[in-house]
Amino acid sequence: MSILIKPIITEKATNASELFNRYTFIVSKKANKLEIKNAVEKTYGVTIESVKTMNYPVQRNTKYTKSGIVQAMKGAYKKAVVQLAEGNNIDFYSNI
Repeated sequence: MSILIKPIITEKATNASELFNRYTFIVSKKANKLEIKNAVEKTYGVTIESVKTMNYPVQRNTKYTKSGIVQAMKGAYKKAVVQLAEGNNIDFYSNI
């Protein structure tokens, strides 16, 4: 089971990484803060000060169109915001 699924690279997450040295990841739903901390430290070789997690529920959407009712669903996920120690950073674009 992989704990880190993917990094979140949005405008808000990029601003947080540049200003406050915080990076955002989508993680496994069953992972706790210690597992997330160890996985990020092992993967990127950085020191972590704190980890904050957020659980997002399933989002259901119904649209009424000419062809009938269209239903959509966005799955549940867990997001982790990792605060790095001073002087550390993560470069997501080094592998490109």
